[in-house]
Amino acid sequence: MLWYDRLYVGEKAKKHRFSIIQSIRRKKYRMGVFVITPASNGNNILDIYPATTFLSPYYREKEFLIIGIALGYGEALKLAGRIVEDMYQKTGAFCLDDFLKV
Repeated sequence: MLWYDRLYVGEKAKKHRFSIIQSIRRKKYRMGVFVITPASNGNNILDIYPATTFLSPYYREKEFLIIGIALGYGEALKLAGRIVEDMYQKTGAFCLDDFLKV
C-alpha cells in the first residue's frame, strides 16, 4: 500500500486515524473502515473499497495508493466528494493525476 502525502481523513475517522492506518499497514483490517483510491478504470475518478476487501488474494498482489480513509460508507462518500471538489478547485478539471502532483 502506498499512502498519499496529504491523506484525506473523514470526521469520524479522525479520532481513530493512527489505529486505522496501523491496522491497514499490518493487514489487520477493521469492519466499517473504507479507503479511497484512484479509480482502477479510466471511466471513474475514485474507487471506494471496504478495507476488508484487501484481504482477498487478488487485491493483496496489487499496489494501491490510498488517498483517503473513512469510517462508514456514508462518510466515505462525503470524503470522496470533498476530494473531487478540492481537485476541481485546484486544477479546474477532473484529472486526478494533475491534482495529486499539485
